[in-house]
Amino acid sequence: MLTDEQIENAIQKLALKNAHHEHHDCVRISYEWLDAQKKLKHPRRSSRPLKHIIEKWGGRYVSQSDVEVAAYLHKDIAGDYPNFNISARLVEPLTDRLKGIGEALTHGPSKPYSENTYKDKE
Repeated sequence: MLTDEQIENAIQKLALKNAHHEHHDCVRISYEWLDAQKKLKHPRRSSRPLKHIIEKWGGRYVSQSDVEVAAYLHKDIAGDYPNFNISARLVEPLTDRLKGIGEALTHGPSKPYSENTYKDKE
């Protein structure tokens, strides 16, 4: 699991303009969601609201900045929000990935997704 120190260092290195970070656990939730996705060789254009998809899965508000920091920290993720090197065929991550992340599911249970949000399950 990502440490507070890793997250703080990434936040400072990125120095995102107009950044808003809710909580380090929001970066952890985003990281776990990104980790479950199928990776491509190159980033692709996307208009999907990834942060909203991640929020529904994690049961917690996450900011775009939190997702950007998580992507920066993930060794297999490339690109800029929302154009990452992840497949358009999204994978629904196991909720077990949220264990040990204190802020996960604090804004309610994992919310139902549109039936066509995910094409595969982890």
